[in-house]
Amino acid sequence: MLTNQIEKLIAGRYLPEEYPTLREQTHRWKKSRPLEGMEILDATPIFRNTLLKHLALLSAGARLTLGVSNLLPNDTHLLEALSQTDIPFDRAEAPAPKTYDLILDCAGAFSSREARIGYAELTRSGAQAYAHCPRPVFMADEGIIKQIETCLGTGESYLRAMKALGHEAWKGRKLVVFGSGKVGTGIILQAFKAGARVFVVTDPATADARVKTCSEEITDFRDLPSVARTLENAYAVVTATGTLHALEGRIPAEKLIHSTALLANMGVDDEYGPSIPSERVLEHKAPLNFMLEEPTLLRYIDATMTLHNEGALYLRLHPEAKGQILPPQETEQRLLDITRHEGIIGSELDLLVKRG
Repeated sequence: MLTNQIEKLIAGRYLPEEYPTLREQTHRWKKSRPLEGMEILDATPIFRNTLLKHLALLSAGARLTLGVSNLLPNDTHLLEALSQTDIPFDRAEAPAPKTYDLILDCAGAFSSREARIGYAELTRSGAQAYAHCPRPVFMADEGIIKQIETCLGTGESYLRAMKALGHEAWKGRKLVVFGSGKVGTGIILQAFKAGARVFVVTDPATADARVKTCSEEITDFRDLPSVARTLENAYAVVTATGTLHALEGRIPAEKLIHSTALLANMGVDDEYGPSIPSERVLEHKAPLNFMLEEPTLLRYIDATMTLHNEGALYLRLHPEAKGQILPPQETEQRLLDITRHEGIIGSELDLLVKRG
């Protein structure tokens, strides 16, 4: 039985408080079986904690296929272990093996696959791939729940990855962060808490109160001389703009290449651009946290994966749905309440910005 095979791979790995929403979803869906017989492809990057997401879908009665793409990182050792189970795989670069009822995608990697009912997209980077989709698309990235992962979790994982590389002493050291969206804000908050002197390069109009409180200086990304000055004597530089080649032509590339600054990228795309060679950036410009066995701790990604799964049920229950769909506020509030009262990060949720 597939659920038993998955359970063996995660046995003893996590405390119940680390995944309160997935645990509740799995328990509820095991009783109601709301996705019974549905052909579902899930393209969430495969790491140990992702298996709990798969377990919930299987408990709901879904006929699950795991999507793997060269565009997305995965735990290769875990993929090998999963290949020994009965779970089928679909590789994005191969011909489509079949049509699915629902596709739970990530970064638009499987947007070319056909889904009879619709799609649920996990990331904002995948929104463009679905801009003209004829089927409804549930955008899991567009609500407050995603902030738990991107703001709280990704900031923590940047510092955890740097520590794994031997760079853990931040007190009094200068960190330059490009971008002040969800990911950038998370890095800013966590680095400030660690004692770093945080300098932010962004559109000042988009920097919220949290960013202003934790930043020593905010530089307008359009003011190139000021950007160059901000980069001087930086201990570390990290990109979190969410934009391909965002820094190209906006930074003194040669000067940065020959500096001692530790360069890292936290976006899916190469945000530095071709003027900065990949060997000059940690992990060759790949998102730095994906060097870790658990790129985002389960406690921070639990509610995001639960919401992504809920997107599948929403689409099945709303055949009238069209276009790109925001997560219902009542669904997000329920997941927040469970996380706050039953999870181990409840006290951190006050750092999130409410939608609307």
